[in-house]
Amino acid sequence: MSASASRRLGVTLRHLSPEGTHPLSASPCASSKPSNMFSGVKVAPPDPILGVSLAYKADNDPRKVDLGVGAYRTDDGQPLVLSAVQKAEKSILEAHLNKEYLPIDGLAEFTRLSTEMLFGPELKGKEQLVATMQSLSGTGALRLGAAIISKLFPKGTIVYVSKPTWGNHFNIFRDEGLEVREYRYFDKNTLGLDFDGLIGDMDAAPRGSVFVLHLCAHNPTGVDPSPEQWETIASKVQEKGLFPFVDGAYQGYASGDLDRDAYASRMFLRRGVEFMAAQSYSKNFGLYGERIGALNVVTSSPEAAKAVLSQVKLYARAMYSNPPVHGARIVAKVLSDPALYKEWITELKQMSGRIIHMREELFNALKARGTPGDWSHIKKQIGMFTFTGLRPEQVQVMTQKYRIYMLDNGRISMAGLNSKNVAYVADAIHDAVTNVAAKH
Repeated sequence: MSASASRRLGVTLRHLSPEGTHPLSASPCASSKPSNMFSGVKVAPPDPILGVSLAYKADNDPRKVDLGVGAYRTDDGQPLVLSAVQKAEKSILEAHLNKEYLPIDGLAEFTRLSTEMLFGPELKGKEQLVATMQSLSGTGALRLGAAIISKLFPKGTIVYVSKPTWGNHFNIFRDEGLEVREYRYFDKNTLGLDFDGLIGDMDAAPRGSVFVLHLCAHNPTGVDPSPEQWETIASKVQEKGLFPFVDGAYQGYASGDLDRDAYASRMFLRRGVEFMAAQSYSKNFGLYGERIGALNVVTSSPEAAKAVLSQVKLYARAMYSNPPVHGARIVAKVLSDPALYKEWITELKQMSGRIIHMREELFNALKARGTPGDWSHIKKQIGMFTFTGLRPEQVQVMTQKYRIYMLDNGRISMAGLNSKNVAYVADAIHDAVTNVAAKH
């Protein structure tokens, strides 16, 4: 640019610029000073469950035992990839399938088979009443359900969770702006179900409230209602106009029997109750890292099911767009292949059987040591977890003295026990109970 042209440009810019400013001076936004947008952000506290796992991994003591892990372990303390899963993966790889996007609601064969597994013969003739979405495991299913409650239910709808419950339930529902309250569930005196308290809180809840109910193997207590108690719960749901949200993370894993573990979901369907049910294939298939699950919304008409599905697809689109394909293909392959299905059922029974055996072993070890207290609840409870009844100060002894990692509330993962460490764990419990007075 010539000198005269440059002068003319400068004159023009001065006329166009606000008074008192230089047209070529840097704006405040163009400052070289680094941004402080995140300087006030506080470090969030670690997740209590994952924090236990991290502490265990950081400990170099050879005696250490991880009783916080929410995943199956073999008697050698190792993760397990099921044989049926390995064979299904081999078949899938040999088919040279592509990696294209799935539809928003997932792999159609997977969602169909998943719904059939959950509802069994009760589903016949009612298929069109159920809207099913493949989800990012059970957590993703719960999160989609929370979005339904937040966006489609009346404003101010309250979500009730059991006291205690899986800690992430609070995060999931509160993240959608929902009010979360607790209903009575665990009796600390009997270490069993506070059934009268549960029914009493259902009676007192506002009409239209959502009750999050664990399908089986209640986390963290391992205490489940009996079939008769489930029927009473369903009657109260219908009487009071409540909405059940069934969290099914352990179907088949709890007892080794898919039908027994699914009693509650099939009962609600049989009774014509509208409800939601979340499914996870982390525990019963060992597909923890594949993040495979489903959300089932049971409605009163085919038209309602279609409308609900259309809305949930919008929520999923905004959250993650499409679900992953690999885990869905594995589950669909196993559930649809008679030989693989039979093998999977056998492996399910072996996993649940080992957990039940560890309950027996721990109970026997505590009785043999004369540990104060009635430890029969260990055998009565079911599933991956047991609420031992240990107090925080006793848990502290377990961790600090014996390097046994568990939650402060006394919950232990039975999958973390094996033939090599059960006696050591019993010794630690005996010491903690005998020598540390519990503060009530």
